[in-house]
Amino acid sequence: MNLIDAQPDRFGGVITNPDALPDDPGVFKHQLQQSLDSWTAEGFKAVWLEIPNEKVALVPVAVDNGFSYHHAADSRVLLTRPLVDGAYIPPYATHYIGVGGVVLNDADELLVVSERYRRGTGPSYKLPGGALLPGEHIVDAALREVLEETGVETRFKSLACFRHWHGYRYGKSDIYFVCRLSPLSLQITPQAEEIAECLWMPVGQYLDSETVSEFNKRIVHAALENPGLVTTTVDGYGTPETHEFFMPHK
Repeated sequence: MNLIDAQPDRFGGVITNPDALPDDPGVFKHQLQQSLDSWTAEGFKAVWLEIPNEKVALVPVAVDNGFSYHHAADSRVLLTRPLVDGAYIPPYATHYIGVGGVVLNDADELLVVSERYRRGTGPSYKLPGGALLPGEHIVDAALREVLEETGVETRFKSLACFRHWHGYRYGKSDIYFVCRLSPLSLQITPQAEEIAECLWMPVGQYLDSETVSEFNKRIVHAALENPGLVTTTVDGYGTPETHEFFMPHK
């Protein structure tokens, strides 16, 4: 038999070699059917099939043979197929991660922004922030987003709070971390593409404003009234480059 080149994984499944897949869908169909029979007979529980963009013509063949989409990347698509009833296939990433910065200066003024693209016509002031980049730490993202949106350089002080909700973009869930930051500069330079307005607003005015959501008021209160969590390291758990820990103040 001419089987698809594959290796077993440590969970009882089999992972195919994308570089060894044929270019011709007809050849692939024959190989795939024989391989599925062989993998099933050997007792494997599931198949992970990665198809690169240049061989995308193989995807319909895989779907016709019971494969489902798992996720896609820039250069490939990954499909999976259980071989036994009840085989567990871990889902792909299910969450977005966002971060916001509570930046308070010595005059008790809060750094706030009003986004250019927002619901409604009037200003709606919120904390500067945004989404983490792949491989980026929460602290680094908070400093970067505040700098990009406002031009203000900051230093991390503590993690104040976070919220978790479902049904966000593309139906995914979202976790939003709120960091307490101290300003290292005061000059504002708004990001013209995304920010309509940016200013230092007296924190009392922000908390009393009827145009500020209750959620935004609560997270500012949390940052002002609690010491929060600080960054630390844990012996035996990776390095600061790959792991990020937050613990209470000692």
